[in-house]
Amino acid sequence: MDQGAGIRVTSGERTTYANGNMADVDDLIALAGRAARSVADGGELHEASEPEPDSVPGHSTVAIDPRSVAVERKLGLLRRANEVARSLDPRVQQVTASYGESVQEILIANSEGLLRTDTRVRLNLAVHVVAKQGDVLESGFEALRGTAGFEMLTDQAVEQAATDASRRAVLNVGAEPAPAGTYTVVLSSEAGGTLIHESVGHGLEADLNLKGLSVYSGRIGQKVASELITVIDDGTDPDKRGTSAMDDEGTPTNRTVLIENGILRTYLSDRKHAEKLGIPRSGNGRRESFRYLPICRMTNTMIARGRSDPAELLRSVKDGVFVKKMGGGQVDVVSGNFAFEITECYRIRDGKLAEPLRGATLVGQGPKLMSEIDMVGSDLGYSTGTCGKDGQGAPVADAQPTIRIPSVVVGGKLK
Repeated sequence: MDQGAGIRVTSGERTTYANGNMADVDDLIALAGRAARSVADGGELHEASEPEPDSVPGHSTVAIDPRSVAVERKLGLLRRANEVARSLDPRVQQVTASYGESVQEILIANSEGLLRTDTRVRLNLAVHVVAKQGDVLESGFEALRGTAGFEMLTDQAVEQAATDASRRAVLNVGAEPAPAGTYTVVLSSEAGGTLIHESVGHGLEADLNLKGLSVYSGRIGQKVASELITVIDDGTDPDKRGTSAMDDEGTPTNRTVLIENGILRTYLSDRKHAEKLGIPRSGNGRRESFRYLPICRMTNTMIARGRSDPAELLRSVKDGVFVKKMGGGQVDVVSGNFAFEITECYRIRDGKLAEPLRGATLVGQGPKLMSEIDMVGSDLGYSTGTCGKDGQGAPVADAQPTIRIPSVVVGGKLK
């Protein structure tokens, strides 16, 4: 258990933040005094409003509080994940199953009279499998994560996650090395939204745009993607990993349309940057804990569903690559250049899935790729993770439909 408080004091452009483990009101007053003294010289003081308790609607359900579940039940899920993963194939060499839970009780108050609370219950069960064939080692990963109660971890869901992780490891260990080249790529909805999170999402955070450090800086109202593309950040998406009732400044979370039919509409903002850029507060001032300043962060970011039949996207490609699952990635937000690991993919031949490939990466430039997407499926699939920025992590979810990219560089083994 970690309990404490953080206090932010602002005076013009100056901001000081102090934090500490405390539960006593006198310690809190002393902490506020230390923070205020560093910005007091020349600062303009104003009388604070009396806080009035207020509530905002929650967007997650907790039927079973994980704290009420016996440890034996949690261990049983891990043992079952291990058994299922190992039983799939003799090439499975190692299984790592992990379980984590967190319950955050948040209270936000400010000198404008705001006083709001939120309770965030989050679960994380992950399965990582390593398979070996000859000298080749490959891995598979699957996780169940959400802002919800223990009821989300059903036996069936855990067994399916273990099966998927093991199947992916075994598939990759027997796959051919991916050929490097430029291909038509169909990115499955099962791949989740790693692409949108890394190649677009970070570039739409308001703090980076105010500093001119994003490829999207100063482009509100301009066309930045294909007219088939609408990008949304939705902190109200029920039970998802990035969901909460409010952000860490007390602003209610929102469903924010960032790009609409290819046109950039707004950025992800906290209080400070919304005011500076003259845009509405989107409820994206997030922090890891009371030890950190809130900063502009994504919640649940997605490409909205399109109108095409997902199967038609596959049938439309004569020779290409089908990406079923994405791994981690890196992006330069200034240029928009990215590189993503692909953890499960196949060659497409004559509109059908052919041989599996391993060791592939997806390389490109975010706005260029977004502008070239020419088919968007009517499905939607999620992925989850922890997003790092400025030394602090935030739980997030990403989503996308099946999409087709006519020409993109796939890194792999040179022909």
